[in-house]
Amino acid sequence: MRLLPNILLLSLALVAAAPLQAEDTLSEGVGAQVQPLLKALSMIGTPYRFGSNNPAKGLDCSGFVKYVYKQSADISLPRSARDMSREGQSVARNELEPGDLVFFNTRKRPNSHVGIYAGNGEFVHASSTHTKEVTVSRLDQKYWAARFNGARRILSGAPALQ
Repeated sequence: MRLLPNILLLSLALVAAAPLQAEDTLSEGVGAQVQPLLKALSMIGTPYRFGSNNPAKGLDCSGFVKYVYKQSADISLPRSARDMSREGQSVARNELEPGDLVFFNTRKRPNSHVGIYAGNGEFVHASSTHTKEVTVSRLDQKYWAARFNGARRILSGAPALQ
């Protein structure tokens, strides 16, 4: 998986570049922003299983995102990608930040697939095709670029569009 090192380096760069507070700790916004991404990356290779949000049995795309946000940020998201697409604040594609949710039309229905933006044009998601596991893909790949529906920012500590 050649994309993984790029994402890990980006995650570490985000942590290193974070503004420090008087006590020399990471700002809450950046720290909160990085946690879901780090959790998502730790789950690469988890098998895909339609309808599941249990990593021991496998995960589908929304089950993966729901699990990551609950475990890393104690945020309870809805179960479906469509319902998740109504949470948080809208984010323009050119304003994406690591941890934002990205949505795609993969079943002839808007917002039928969801992933977690990782930075550098990459996102982590539970793929039902090819790999059939949690993997990393690029937003500019022809398949994903043609199906991109939008993005939402769930974490309140990160800047967002109004």
